[in-house]
Amino acid sequence: MVAALAPRLMLLALMLENCNVTEAADRLGIPQPTASRWLAQMGRELDAPVVVKSGRQVRLTRAGEHLVRSAVSALADLRSGCRQLIEERDPGRGQITFAFLHTMGQRRVPDLLRVFRRRHPQVRFVLAQGSGEEVLVQLETGQCDLALSTHHPGDLQFEQVVLDAQPVVATIPKEHWLAQRSHIRIEELADEQFVGLKAGFSFRNFTDDLCSGSGFIPRLAFEGEEVDTVRRLVAAGLGVALLPADEDSVPDEVVEIPLNPGVFREIALMWRAHDSLAPAVREFRDHVLQTYHIS
Repeated sequence: MVAALAPRLMLLALMLENCNVTEAADRLGIPQPTASRWLAQMGRELDAPVVVKSGRQVRLTRAGEHLVRSAVSALADLRSGCRQLIEERDPGRGQITFAFLHTMGQRRVPDLLRVFRRRHPQVRFVLAQGSGEEVLVQLETGQCDLALSTHHPGDLQFEQVVLDAQPVVATIPKEHWLAQRSHIRIEELADEQFVGLKAGFSFRNFTDDLCSGSGFIPRLAFEGEEVDTVRRLVAAGLGVALLPADEDSVPDEVVEIPLNPGVFREIALMWRAHDSLAPAVREFRDHVLQTYHIS
């Protein structure tokens, strides 16, 4: 059964990423009828359908999802091994898939890439931005080689090196009565209307815990999916926010005020603990660590 399923698991994995059958077949380099035949054969061999029609599309059944989720880690290891074999033979064809938080894409990541590419002009990058949860999922499933995200102490499936401590600040409209302050205690914001990231985002959980520790639950008037969007809502006068300090340029309508006592979130470079990194990936990892003076 394993021998029969192995060539077809990637098809299910692509469908798990919301590819339809035609897109998945195209990415695998096989005709669409072949992909459909594989799906039907898997259902017969397992005595349980792996896909079901949903309107004009096809989606995975629970059995299909169980099967492919159990194989994701193995597929990631196989993908990593195949790419490493290619790159060992021709290091100039090296490719690095690098995932990072939205807030890292303003200055931090472009600066790292610019310096590295001067020394390694033939290395190719695939970049992915996302929330903390999205970045971790990409790393866990092998969709990326390295990730720049918040530190997760105690998570043994990742190697993590803390690079920096990013300040968290009160982000306030320029005309707000607190805008002239040099520091703000979190509890002073208890009666303010907040804007913030949607519930479930790791940074939203972080700020909710900060407010709870200061004795209040923030009143959220607006919620967004990106820090830049939240910052623009503050600029429009729609509320205050607790955000990472802007690494680029703060909008004219906004001021950032340090918290007292100071609050920071740790930023870490991460990779899968048991992966053997390809040469180009290893070079870029070492470049990032050296940039932050970490031996």
